[in-house]
Amino acid sequence: MSRVADALPGRPAPLGATPRDGGTNFAVASGIAEAIELCLFDTAGTETRIRLTDYDDGVWHGFLPGIGPGQAYGYRVHGPWDPARGLRCNPAKLLLDPYARATHGEVAFGPEVFDYDAADRDVASSLDSARHVPLSLVTDSMFRWGADEPPRCGYSDTILYEAHVKGLTMRHPDVPEPLRGTYAGLAHEAVINYLTRLGVTAVELLPVHQYVPEEFLLHRGLTNYWGYNTLGYFAPHHAYSAAVRAGQPGGQVGEFKAMVRTLHHAGLEVILDVVFNHTCEGGAGGPTLCFRGLDNLAYYRLVRDDPRQYYDTTGTGNSLNAGNPVTLRLIMDSLRYWLTEMHVDGFRFDLAATLARQEGGFSPMSAFFDMVAQDPLVSQAKLIAEPWDVGQMDSYDLGQFPVLWHEWNGRYRDSMRDFWRSQQTGGIAEFATRFAGSSDLYGPGRRTPSASVNLITVHDGFTLRDLVSYDTKHNQANGESNRDGTNDNRSWNCGAEGPTPDPEVLALRARQSRAMLTTLLLSFGVPMLLGGDELGRTQGGNNNAYCQDNEISWFDWSAVDPGLLSFTAALVAFRRSHPVFRRHRFLTGAQTSDLGWFTPPGTPMTDGDWADPNALALGIYLDGSDDPDRAADGRLLLDDDFLVLVNAWWEPLDFTVPPTRPGQAWQPEIDSYDPQRVAGPAAQHRAGDRVTVGPRSVSVLRGPRSALPPSFP
Repeated sequence: MSRVADALPGRPAPLGATPRDGGTNFAVASGIAEAIELCLFDTAGTETRIRLTDYDDGVWHGFLPGIGPGQAYGYRVHGPWDPARGLRCNPAKLLLDPYARATHGEVAFGPEVFDYDAADRDVASSLDSARHVPLSLVTDSMFRWGADEPPRCGYSDTILYEAHVKGLTMRHPDVPEPLRGTYAGLAHEAVINYLTRLGVTAVELLPVHQYVPEEFLLHRGLTNYWGYNTLGYFAPHHAYSAAVRAGQPGGQVGEFKAMVRTLHHAGLEVILDVVFNHTCEGGAGGPTLCFRGLDNLAYYRLVRDDPRQYYDTTGTGNSLNAGNPVTLRLIMDSLRYWLTEMHVDGFRFDLAATLARQEGGFSPMSAFFDMVAQDPLVSQAKLIAEPWDVGQMDSYDLGQFPVLWHEWNGRYRDSMRDFWRSQQTGGIAEFATRFAGSSDLYGPGRRTPSASVNLITVHDGFTLRDLVSYDTKHNQANGESNRDGTNDNRSWNCGAEGPTPDPEVLALRARQSRAMLTTLLLSFGVPMLLGGDELGRTQGGNNNAYCQDNEISWFDWSAVDPGLLSFTAALVAFRRSHPVFRRHRFLTGAQTSDLGWFTPPGTPMTDGDWADPNALALGIYLDGSDDPDRAADGRLLLDDDFLVLVNAWWEPLDFTVPPTRPGQAWQPEIDSYDPQRVAGPAAQHRAGDRVTVGPRSVSVLRGPRSALPPSFP
């Protein structure tokens, strides 16, 4: 280690390392530091320390001539150490730049990465952490985007596909082995062609911010596969980079940009799952890698009566202090960076309720929501919330987010799972409300059906195949004696737990899968598919595979269910072809006649019918003239009319076609019980005819407007 002269005067903005004028400007925020050293590292690991002497408005900064992209660096903070007051400055700990655009190296857990002495947590550790923590890298923003254009798909036209960068491609036979599990692998033509043939419009990626696995997982021989343990909010996770694997530190930045450019060229948007509710530093006993050592009071919410402890509404040990200007600036700067420099199209916010807890309880008037709403860039991106956390009684805030926000609809998930296993708690009215966009949740706030992101399965829980194959979780591989993961799966094994050769059980599972997929793709709102569900992917009953970076989580492209895949692609194409299923608004007043509800005998639903706790069947009429798409010249593009016949009984059920338009003829379009029945010519139906709908299935009839009598107005 050596020390040279102080840095030249720099600029306090922008934060981070910014190459300019033949050198690099370094700026880092800390309102409690008494001095900060910038530490440069050469390829041999030799450290050179340089003091940042300029301090303006909470920011330490300096300029170093001759320093450019590729330089590895970190910070050491001199200042107060008083854990009882939440002050944890310790210059023995090398800290990552919170604004680092790329990182290099891994955390090597040991006593060196903790800021306290192992024998007494009130005593600062003197062990140097430099060789045990990742380094920040100076990067530049040069990249040839060419004519890159974001697809800008409207919410009502969006179909989300949730996937993991590594899991999607790790076993793909047509992706070259060096590219598997990487950004470049996801951008490979074999994957792009698959996604475009499936027909989805956006890929929602599990976290790609630089993250760190928990120490206890490494001791078990596992890791944090999902990535909800962020260290760097500006840096793409380097383990997903083929360039980094090939010996090019910092190559993850350009590789990520190239992936986005390729997906955009194919018409696919890129949504990032972001974790601004907590960091990888955990609670009071966690490692000091960045934020804790820079300004513990600014970045984290501490227990008011005991600042040694962290106020935790995330279940991870800490919660970011989104009400503090330093942290709020970090979040907003990160969002803008990924939109402007990395060209992503939007974000899904993990445990988003935590970001709105300035005063402890959830508030739609929080500073974070205000900042997002007034930001000219962030407010125009896709914004999707996971509207809950593990806070107090008010932690389930579904439907409470302000305008601009769209929410994972956990009530939709639970209701549809219950309905199709014939154990619904809200009756047929609950099914209808969720199917029609959850107006009870989003209508009062003058939001639209697309505020509801509808889901049956996501990464957190069973896959669709496991949802119909297991009654209980099977998480033994996680090393926690099957105690982890939720017990509220609302699943049904269809008669046998796990794999079975029984053809009747297998056929029932296939029908259940098709029924739920049909419901998802026809419901009003934004549908989200869990990547791999269309292939029949299984995790062997593991409903919490967050630590399984192996065949449990990776797509098995050698075990594809071709029938389920073709059925899912047909459903996606059907939705995209018919705007009546992509409703732009809730219907009110006289417009409600454009959405009709019928009993199986073909009579309009009455209050008594809606209140029947045993009802498991419903006919839904959709008027194709409602909420039409518009052509570029403003002309109305009318859709056909549709009848959706839903039968969750375990036996076939006859539906009587209700009277709708005079002379309307109906032809089968979708039959989830037996998809082949609509593959060839089929008899047309008219009002009064009976249509048999198979057990636990959905049938869709189309009423072409072109076939209406000439007298129809």
